Amino acid sequence: MFRQRSHRSAILLFTALFSLLSTVAWAHTTIAPDNRQLQYTGRVDFTHLDAPQFSWPGTSLTANFSGKYLALVLDDQLGKNYFNVFIDDDFSHPVILECAQGEKTYVVATNLKPGTHKFLLTKRTEGEDGATTFKNIFLADEAKLLAPPSRPKHRMEIFGDSITSGMGNEAIDGGRDNDIKGKNNFMAYGPIAARNLDAEIHVISQSGIGIMISWFNFTMPQFYDQLNAVGNNDTKWDFAQWTPEVVVINLFQNDSWLIDLRKRLQPMPTDEQRVQAYKTFVKTIREKYPHAFIICALGSMDAVKKGSKWPGYISAAVKQMKQENPNEKMDTLFFDFTGYTAHPRVKQHQENAEKLTAFIKEKMGW
Repeated sequence: MFRQRSHRSAILLFTALFSLLSTVAWAHTTIAPDNRQLQYTGRVDFTHLDAPQFSWPGTSLTANFSGKYLALVLDDQLGKNYFNVFIDDDFSHPVILECAQGEKTYVVATNLKPGTHKFLLTKRTEGEDGATTFKNIFLADEAKLLAPPSRPKHRMEIFGDSITSGMGNEAIDGGRDNDIKGKNNFMAYGPIAARNLDAEIHVISQSGIGIMISWFNFTMPQFYDQLNAVGNNDTKWDFAQWTPEVVVINLFQNDSWLIDLRKRLQPMPTDEQRVQAYKTFVKTIREKYPHAFIICALGSMDAVKKGSKWPGYISAAVKQMKQENPNEKMDTLFFDFTGYTAHPRVKQHQENAEKLTAFIKEKMGW
């Protein structure tokens, strides 16, 4: 089981390594971002090949390399982002990078054993925390990159809100839900399920977002097609560039709060209008991916609690779409509400990941 290194101990490790770097004249090999041995995953913005940007949660970079030393040069937009760096697939002991605003060198390892190594850099945080530009890698003198790891066998994509982003999943029970330090997309249910399934995953999520209304002035139908995840902008993702076999949509939690509890959407939409709004978005995704299996999910927060109408809206939408097209490859999946009213913690994400993993295996035969 993944056991997260405490934030404090990870930062202390980083501080010690950085101090070591500042006192030793390191000879190093510089690796540029456009090196072909580097393997990127997710909606990475390559507008400038020498300065790719990471903004979506879970976007990642991995490579195999030689030598005992690894440092990364990152330029963070707001100074709010956090990244995991895993060495040699040791998921129990990540180095957590707390980004400072601007360009900075982050030392990851200084005394690795001789031989070949692997690193994986993953964005813990999301677009609301800003974008991060990847500038360079420093390896030990005469070290080099090697052939990249094999990509996973399958592909899946997930559209969601704070649950999908992993908001608060590493916070203590009863602790602050919105502390950036407690957000780790790597341990959200989608990425966990993807690892279970040997699948590459793209995570398209934003805390607070809905289909009909959000906690801010844009919704997922306006946001889902962006290349850059920092707010509502005019960047466009090329959907022909990467095609998933499975798409998961986990939305309507924020709609349920804002429409029924906060009365923010006036006039109040009818049940039929809520179903239609959901159908319209799902059909938009279907147009992008004609052959993917679409899972219309919800949970595990209180939109799925006993008596809630919101799972029924999703079921009705899926039923109607299947009636309109008997060959439609689509189904529903609802994650159980456990009574925990805050954002799900890692334990709940792991349970939801197991449910999603089993469901995809059953539907896809993976």
